[in-house]
Amino acid sequence: MTDDKPLHERIKIFADGASLPSMLESARDPRIAGFTTNPTLMRQAGVADYRAFAHEVLAAIRDRPISFEVFADDFAEMKRQALEIAGWGANVYVKIPITNTAGVASEPLVRELSRAGVKLNVTALCTLAQVRETAAALAGGAPGVISVFAGRIADTGRDPVPHMREALAVCRAADAGIELLWASPRELLNIVQAAEVGCDIITVTPDLLKKLPLVGKDLGAFSLDTVRMFHRDAESAGYKL
Repeated sequence: MTDDKPLHERIKIFADGASLPSMLESARDPRIAGFTTNPTLMRQAGVADYRAFAHEVLAAIRDRPISFEVFADDFAEMKRQALEIAGWGANVYVKIPITNTAGVASEPLVRELSRAGVKLNVTALCTLAQVRETAAALAGGAPGVISVFAGRIADTGRDPVPHMREALAVCRAADAGIELLWASPRELLNIVQAAEVGCDIITVTPDLLKKLPLVGKDLGAFSLDTVRMFHRDAESAGYKL
């Protein structure tokens, strides 16, 4: 690392999830600058009533941005949902997928909503062409976030770092108010990489957040901790030869 500042001072860390107890716990953590959710996370967390869940979260967390995603596939209905969600609170960002399920770009809707003053988090981007189109649609509008799924890019065997560096340049050239979000990190190293690239935001799951104290840990001490863990677990298991 080239910067001695704590990671949360070099990049905004957003907690990613849809478990209310977990979100409330994260809200007590000063390192957490915001929150993101999506329908998949809500389903996994057992959320049955989308609107009721969102209002409960927003009643408890008022001081940091929270992204809630539309789930319609028709753009007219997507717009209706976006306008309702935007009205839930001043700290709400509306997540709009980069396309619908048929692969039709949401760029016209993004442009319309942004010009109407709706703060957007455009999500599920992977290609630089998508970043360019989205940045152009958001330019000159309300504050917006572009979420590039760097973790999924890495899952294809591609290095996401140069990809994200170029995406950042596109965002900066389009509008200073557009923030780039490194989405779907797979390991703690990704937070360091995102900070070094200059990304504005990274989403972090609760499991990854627990690893933050490991940043900069002495490797010799880490090695000894590992040896002691193996020894302790062998003793606990009662293994004999």
